[in-house]
Amino acid sequence: MLFPSPLVPARLVRRYKRFLADCRLDDGEEVTAHVANSGSMLGLATPGSRVYLAPSSDPKRKLAWSWQLVEVDGALVGIDTGLSNRIVAEAIAGGRIRALAGYDRLRREVPYGERSRVDMLLEGDGRPPCYVEVKSVTLSRRPGLAEFPDAVTARGAKHLAELAAVVRGGARAVLLYLVQRGDCHSFELAADIDPTYAAAAGAARAAGVERLVVHADVMPAGIEIRSDF
Repeated sequence: MLFPSPLVPARLVRRYKRFLADCRLDDGEEVTAHVANSGSMLGLATPGSRVYLAPSSDPKRKLAWSWQLVEVDGALVGIDTGLSNRIVAEAIAGGRIRALAGYDRLRREVPYGERSRVDMLLEGDGRPPCYVEVKSVTLSRRPGLAEFPDAVTARGAKHLAELAAVVRGGARAVLLYLVQRGDCHSFELAADIDPTYAAAAGAARAAGVERLVVHADVMPAGIEIRSDF
């Protein structure tokens, strides 16, 4: 996935109200950027960090900037969780996720469960439908180790129970963790942050929900899935 226009470097002044960040451009101008990330962004919002912003010329937008990347110890991290589904969908279409290859159709935001929408539904003649839920992974508290979640997520636990239900109904279900940072080579659930989610993930795997971890190369030009862990 390529960014539609070149990102603009800046320094983070502060993140606040979850979805707002004040940043200082290299020319000294201070701007407010939208933060498309509802998590805690633990370890990613240190004032003074090098960040990369996407500009917008859309007059209907309230904010002209969106925070896309942050540099942590020399590695870039993609913080815009709103892009996760697009990154994964492009990788599936390009055949870069072997475990999800061979389906003829991909539909997005399909209703299922109890007033939920699955991120992607893969369908193909002669095979069960595959429900894919995507989680963006940005947390790393130990060198090389990516973790999820970075905050308590009741919604995430609900999705796990609903994926287990579709498996019991004869479909395939995959919980895909997209690691949006280039300095990690392994993955674990952050059970100390959200033990309820970790327990729900274990129950879902026991019920047949597959866990798939994929790694993305994060670059100023774009974010692209490179390989499965």
